[in-house]
Amino acid sequence: MAGAITHDHAAAAQGRQGGPLIVTEDVELLDDLLRLCAAAGARPEVHHAVPEGRGTWEAAPLVLVGDDAARRVRGAARRRGVVLVGRDQDDSGVWRRAVEIGADHVLLLPDGEQWLVDRIADVAEGVGRPALTVGVIGGRGGAGASTLACALAVTSARQGRRTLLVDADPLGGGLDVLLGGETAEGLRWPAFAASRGRVGGGALEESLPELHALRVLSWDRGDAVAVPPQAVRAVLAAARRRGGAVVVDLPRRVDEGAAEALAQVDLGVLVVPAELRAIAAAARVASAAGMVLGDLRVAVRGPYAPGLDDREVARLLGLPLLGEVPAEPPVSDGGVPPGGAARGPLARFCTVFWDRALVEAGGV
Repeated sequence: MAGAITHDHAAAAQGRQGGPLIVTEDVELLDDLLRLCAAAGARPEVHHAVPEGRGTWEAAPLVLVGDDAARRVRGAARRRGVVLVGRDQDDSGVWRRAVEIGADHVLLLPDGEQWLVDRIADVAEGVGRPALTVGVIGGRGGAGASTLACALAVTSARQGRRTLLVDADPLGGGLDVLLGGETAEGLRWPAFAASRGRVGGGALEESLPELHALRVLSWDRGDAVAVPPQAVRAVLAAARRRGGAVVVDLPRRVDEGAAEALAQVDLGVLVVPAELRAIAAAARVASAAGMVLGDLRVAVRGPYAPGLDDREVARLLGLPLLGEVPAEPPVSDGGVPPGGAARGPLARFCTVFWDRALVEAGGV
């Protein structure tokens, strides 16, 4: 007997791989597997034996076979991505049954729940190449790091790339404000403060405000000034799994939360005004950030103090020079965002940045 319970046609239509195929008649085991699929943001297809529909068994991105159903799937075509799921920790026969059905893994509940949630989420989201993640940090207060972070994100989105802008500086005033979207609907950082383990990338993206063709994770106007490091890790990992580009506006103080963000950054941009006090402050920021971030480069802002140019600033800091960030007239609330004028000097700088960064990363 075989009967399909549900299938995620919408996910397939949107280019996602969809949920796993579950094969079991064990009601309690099925309840647990459905719960884990829900936690991973996936909708499975359930059968009691090998599906009769042509290609269903072969096409599923992941197959979860209950130990009770091992005998019934023994004659199915061999394929990758089959997991035999059981409960009895003392049953050594489960390994023999796994070999008989060609399973890649044996999973015993409840110990393997987190591993299985991660695996289900991977196939549901169609995990591919992670996003190129750029962190922008000011060498001192008022250096213009938030403006550059917004401009990089706006430029990336204008080029047609999936882009997510993350405000990791709780004292920065909110990037949604800088983008003219303070009242835009969507979740802010405090809503993710309790996040642990794995966060669904698709669910995260859909929950955030959409501004200027990109998604923005910023702060609300409440009193919260931090989220736990575990939540920062989970949220940024989810953002990266969806591919494209992620731009993170980083705080100058490297606390535990900032360290978690820095650990997921591929390329760091240190924005430094061309003056001696700013260079001295930036040296301390670079020292702290460099303990976590392997690739940190300098973007210099004019005007220049006597005896300084962009190359000299980079030399004094001992970091590679990214270039000079051009000045752009400030915009009023609700107007054109930083980098929004495609032919403006800041947008041109950001376009060159992405062209070079993508080549170095091998394309995104």
